[in-house]
Amino acid sequence: MTDQVRRAILSGSVFEEEIGYARAVVDGDRVHVSGTTGYDYATMTISDDVVEQAEQCLRNIGAALAEAGCTFEDVVRVRYLLPAREDFEPCWPVLRKTFGQVRPAATMMECGLADPRMKIEIETDARRGPVGSRLRIEQVSGTAMLEQWRHVHNVIVPPAEMSLAEAEERLGRYRLENAYLGDTLVGCSTVRPPAGDGGAATVIARVLPAFRGRGIGTALYENGLAHARVLGAGAIETCVLAANEDGLRFAKARGFAETERYVLDGESDEWVDLSLTPAPAPAPESR
Repeated sequence: MTDQVRRAILSGSVFEEEIGYARAVVDGDRVHVSGTTGYDYATMTISDDVVEQAEQCLRNIGAALAEAGCTFEDVVRVRYLLPAREDFEPCWPVLRKTFGQVRPAATMMECGLADPRMKIEIETDARRGPVGSRLRIEQVSGTAMLEQWRHVHNVIVPPAEMSLAEAEERLGRYRLENAYLGDTLVGCSTVRPPAGDGGAATVIARVLPAFRGRGIGTALYENGLAHARVLGAGAIETCVLAANEDGLRFAKARGFAETERYVLDGESDEWVDLSLTPAPAPAPESR
């Protein structure tokens, strides 16, 4: 279930402060992105070309959607506002590249905009539902993917922030995977091979906070669990930062029980080890 708390997302645009609105609002499983123009908010500049403005509109919207835990694939409605209707068709290739596979409901309106330099404004509505088959899980390979894995790891467990060299060392010993919605990174996982007398493997699934509650953690966990079985795990363990309440609830909901709470020497953060024993057997095939 998605978070039902209303949340405003700000982009840093001076217009949001001066007028009094948010770039986007998350309201339950709905995400409403305000009319967005082609300003580059980092420099507060805008191109004279309508196609370049459309591209910048989509970059601005994409950033807001990602902060809301969405991608363009979650968009269900889009509205295009242009002062000159003849400017709309030149933008079609850019819009088709983003929405051609998504096919949201769409409306184009010819109307005046707040600034004469603005040639297009785009507004979207999205729904944060279960990701289902749209989720892509890939084993980490190469520096770019490893940097992505490290980013998620460090966001979720900042007390154990990892350098690239440390991540490379993990990659040599463990199975590391990243999860994506389209091209958007949403999570990662670690599977440590079985060790010790009980042959326990460690499976850790991590999901960026904005994307939780959409089935991503379950998919990462089940994928890691399947790999641990292939390795012959006799037991499954996981480790969660105690401050990560979402992570603890997720583990306990899947049958993990706490085995130990501890603080590492010289540190103040509490960690929780949990165990699931024996490793669950694969579900029988239906006939």
